[in-house]
Amino acid sequence: MQKHKINAVATQGTYNTYDWVTRYIVLYGDHPSSWKPFFQLGSNWTFFGNVNESGVVRHDLHYPILARYIRIIPRAWNPRGKIGLRLGLYGCPYRSDVLYFDGDDAISYRFRGKTVRTTQDIFAFNFKTMEREGLLMHGEGSQGDYITVELKQAQLVLHISLGSSPMHSSQGHTTVTVGSLLDDQHWHSLRIDRHGHHVNLSLDGEVRRFRCNGDFQQLDLDTELFFGGVISQKNRSLVYRQNFRGCMENIFFNRVNIIDLARRRASNIRFEGHVSHYCRDQLYMPITFAGINNYLEVPGIPRRNRLSVSFKFRSWDTVGLLLYTSFAEHLGSLEMVLSNGQVNVSIAQPGRKKLEFAAGYRLNDGFWHMVELVARDGSAVITIDDNDGAEFRVTHPFQLRTGTQYFFGGCPKPAAITGCLSNQTTFHGCLQSISVDAQPVELDLLRQERLGKHSNVFFNMCSIADRCTPNLCEHGGRCLQSWDDFTCVCNLTGYKGETCHKSLYKESCDAYRLSGKTSGNFTIDPDGSGPLKPFTVYCDIRASEDRAWTIVRHNRYYATRVRGSSLDRPFLGTVEYWNASWAEVEALANGSEYCEQHLEFSCYSSRLLNTPYGPPFSFWMGRHNQRHYYWGGSPPGVQRCACGLDKNCADPKHFCNCDADHAQWRTDKGLLNFVDHLPVTQVVVGDTNRSHSEGQFLLGPLRCYGDRNTWNTVSFNKGASLVFPTFLANHSLDISFYFRTTALSGVFLENGGCRNYIRIELNTTRDVVFAYDIGNGDENLTVRSPVPFSDDEWHQVKAEINVKLARLRVDKLPWVVRLAPPQSYVRLEFDRPLYVGSAEHRLRPFLGCLRALRMNGRTLNLEGKANETEGVRVNCTGYCQDPRVPCQNSGLCVERYSHYTCNCSLSAFDGPFCNRDIGAYFEPGTWVRYNILPAELLAAREFASIRSQPLPGYNLTSEELSFSFRTGTAPAVLLYVSSFRRDYVAVLIREDGSLHLHYQLGTGPYVFPLTTTPVTDGRPHRINITRINRTLYTQVDYFPVMEKQFSLLVDRKLDSPKNLYLGRVMETGMIDPEIQKYNTPGFSGCLSGVKFNSILPLKAIFRPSGRLVPYSIKGELVESNCGSMPLSIMDIPPEMDPWYMGTEFPHVHDDGWIGIITGFVTFLLLLLAGLLLLLYLHHHRYKGSYHTNEPKAVQDYHGPSKPLVPHKDQNLPQILEEAKGE
Repeated sequence: MQKHKINAVATQGTYNTYDWVTRYIVLYGDHPSSWKPFFQLGSNWTFFGNVNESGVVRHDLHYPILARYIRIIPRAWNPRGKIGLRLGLYGCPYRSDVLYFDGDDAISYRFRGKTVRTTQDIFAFNFKTMEREGLLMHGEGSQGDYITVELKQAQLVLHISLGSSPMHSSQGHTTVTVGSLLDDQHWHSLRIDRHGHHVNLSLDGEVRRFRCNGDFQQLDLDTELFFGGVISQKNRSLVYRQNFRGCMENIFFNRVNIIDLARRRASNIRFEGHVSHYCRDQLYMPITFAGINNYLEVPGIPRRNRLSVSFKFRSWDTVGLLLYTSFAEHLGSLEMVLSNGQVNVSIAQPGRKKLEFAAGYRLNDGFWHMVELVARDGSAVITIDDNDGAEFRVTHPFQLRTGTQYFFGGCPKPAAITGCLSNQTTFHGCLQSISVDAQPVELDLLRQERLGKHSNVFFNMCSIADRCTPNLCEHGGRCLQSWDDFTCVCNLTGYKGETCHKSLYKESCDAYRLSGKTSGNFTIDPDGSGPLKPFTVYCDIRASEDRAWTIVRHNRYYATRVRGSSLDRPFLGTVEYWNASWAEVEALANGSEYCEQHLEFSCYSSRLLNTPYGPPFSFWMGRHNQRHYYWGGSPPGVQRCACGLDKNCADPKHFCNCDADHAQWRTDKGLLNFVDHLPVTQVVVGDTNRSHSEGQFLLGPLRCYGDRNTWNTVSFNKGASLVFPTFLANHSLDISFYFRTTALSGVFLENGGCRNYIRIELNTTRDVVFAYDIGNGDENLTVRSPVPFSDDEWHQVKAEINVKLARLRVDKLPWVVRLAPPQSYVRLEFDRPLYVGSAEHRLRPFLGCLRALRMNGRTLNLEGKANETEGVRVNCTGYCQDPRVPCQNSGLCVERYSHYTCNCSLSAFDGPFCNRDIGAYFEPGTWVRYNILPAELLAAREFASIRSQPLPGYNLTSEELSFSFRTGTAPAVLLYVSSFRRDYVAVLIREDGSLHLHYQLGTGPYVFPLTTTPVTDGRPHRINITRINRTLYTQVDYFPVMEKQFSLLVDRKLDSPKNLYLGRVMETGMIDPEIQKYNTPGFSGCLSGVKFNSILPLKAIFRPSGRLVPYSIKGELVESNCGSMPLSIMDIPPEMDPWYMGTEFPHVHDDGWIGIITGFVTFLLLLLAGLLLLLYLHHHRYKGSYHTNEPKAVQDYHGPSKPLVPHKDQNLPQILEEAKGE
């Protein structure tokens, strides 16, 4: 059968039935008796099938299948039907040119010239083998270039070097390992693409991209390229390698088909041994044990005194039952178990001590291991892998009679019936070459259950998969695997988590300070879960400065003397930081608010920068290996020293002391504190080669404090997004940020791809959702809060996803975790930009603030992307910072980020901007009482001994009182605050119309005149009174604020306030006679905007909030703004004015003939009306008119005028309605 290349598999159910397959396995191979399962990414061999009979489900394979046979094994189907399957394979015929190597063979391809020099190369071939070791390809050159591909421990290893030279410090050797378990007797596809020193190595869909070491880009090979082994090892630099044993297919080197040349016996192909042009498949018939209750039952010859069993196995599990058999005549049993990488054998007999012994070491390594057990009466021998010293013999008195059944891999249930009494865990792995009683087991008969029984096993295939290749454990974590899972050992890595992704250490010393630590040595990890390692620094934590200095020392802390250097051969003073690489120290500086390093250069006839415009003799290297020509104490970009800025250099012509070139010691020193240039990585000195010339430099430690990543903040004020490059993640991703908003919903960030995506959003005011598709379909995690997140406070979001689980957390709420299904794969491959602030195309925008956005330890520079014209501002600023119309009268601005509103709950006014008065008209005898503190609550408070505690919204040591009024009568009490003691506050009008304030705080009352002129003029007046301890501030209308002091004998507290009265005092008990004198007949007029601390009596009456408010009214109280002060004109933009109607008016467009006809008819009607008017005037021009010469009477303009009749409602104040213009 012809070989094919299959790229996709599609399935469909049986037409018009309930028969379809929901899960299945794909097997492939070149022979019907040898199969290999196709593993999807994540080593999952189960494909999801159909959900109905008509739909087509297609799976694109991540690497193509090369096979002659395809087999589908249904694993689950519709429970209402049976197995039904229509199958489609997408691919094409595949031409196969094959060579077989038996371990002593090899071929070589000779180049046309003696050497070949290439900048680009393509090597490609397929291979299959059952051997762990073998040389696949080798080529080398006389200049040290070589390329070698070999199998080592069933992995493919590529060695490549583009040459080495004594002139270059870096060596060119590079080794890369890829793949695992390649000794499975199935085809594997290899392709190597090289462009210069960049190489792509691809094996069965797994791609490794790397850069060759060294500085060369050409591959120089001499004479020939070898495959399968090396011909004539003499004069070869390659250390001996075992030749390859197996098949190779379609060998191409730079588009040259080498197998086709070999088949045609071309002159440039050299052979060694007997290379065949067909593939000899070795006998390979494994059995896979992959079920929960799998077992294999094989019959044996009973009642023999010699037991002989042998087999090969491979597994990753540390524990599993390999063999169990019961002896005849009830003499006991024999059990063979894989335990902790050893084969343990135990022989149990009634009345005797159990015999136990073990052999082997680390046998759960995934490779094939041979086990032979021979037992007789009184002795047993076990041999592992038939190696020297692998035989273990034990002698012990026991009696043996073989039984009738041998159980491999597990025991069937129930044990009482089957006779398999082992309680060991079932074995998961592969077995082959099973032999019982020195006779091989016929697996075909066993598969058909004509010989023995089996359950949950797969014949003619070994489905073992290496879940630790590639290693998904990060930061050097060690991967340990079992048959269907893996775990990561993170000890000594500095990281934790399921995949060793999360750092154990804090980002900086400032983080340790916030956790309460004091000065000392600490380990920090500036990039968190990023690729850089943690390192140890000294933390100088100063409580007085409220900061922590992170100090990193190095090898240039003491003075370094330099002689004999010049511009052509300068001295390179490399700075090696203790415990840290340059990249790690750079990450520290990049995340710090401020960094500094002291740099000092002392010179004796040694110039530093030479001249202001000449080439500098010396300089220092900073971040990204950039040269910097400014020295300590100078800002960047000016090429000066500190003395050049202060203009006090030794030679005024130069900008550094050393540039004076004096034959005496001079020094230039100062601090380097431009963070983006630090740390210093190298100091280059180039003018010490003259006679008596000498220089020395010293560099202080890097000192940093602060965290500029935490407050990297932007605010989104309208539908906009920040676009970042596609985020590149491997197999793990963690995201953290803070948000602050008043919006109901919005997307924080989204990164999508062709099929996969991640998105974090505020779904509702109480729900934060982490939605993703990483290859297993749409999934999401939701954190639900008991209180809304839209409270305009900062909230922290943490999200993480890896091959083991996904989790989400907000603030201190519990983690929401979703475990990944076994054998899953994280496909974090995105091909679209990362959007922050909205979804793609600005859908579902977020309105609010974001800060400290970190992804895999890297902080995204939000401020650098902010653009105010697009609605993204730096810092958390909205419209409340500079509102176009400020909130008036103690109104609070509420940020909505796309707009703002005014919260008037603490203001005595209402309206969009808290500028609309709430007042009332008091008829004579009308009064209002507002209960501040009921007597019951006072008694309970005194009983609980909390008398000194302030009331809610009220401070006993201070009061704020404000209102406006209008009246024409006197005397009157405008406002009165009583208490359960003798304290009170009163604002009243005396008989002469003057306004007075009465205060009593413990001792006798204090009287403060507020005005000397009458306020009973029918005009509105405004009063503001504030007391803080013994200081009183008063203001009436727009007059200056007056400050007055109480006596030191006066109590500071207004004790136990009880009621607030408006218009008249109707208090029970004793009332100050001075107050009682002005209490009758009561206030008549208007009060507006009354506020006493947080108490708003008139607003509580006319704008009830729904809760019970303790007030009472006597008389008729009518809402009116007659007591309000004249409002200042507020410039309200049209878009913010709720009453704005716009400037455009409806206009009917008369288009076409209808408009022309209408206009013509209108013109005729107007013309007719004009003619009729002219006729009428002409006809009646003399009718009713006469002529006379009598003089007209002269009107007396200075006579007494008619007196004005007084209005019957003159004494009532005019009640003004609220203007709509407000």
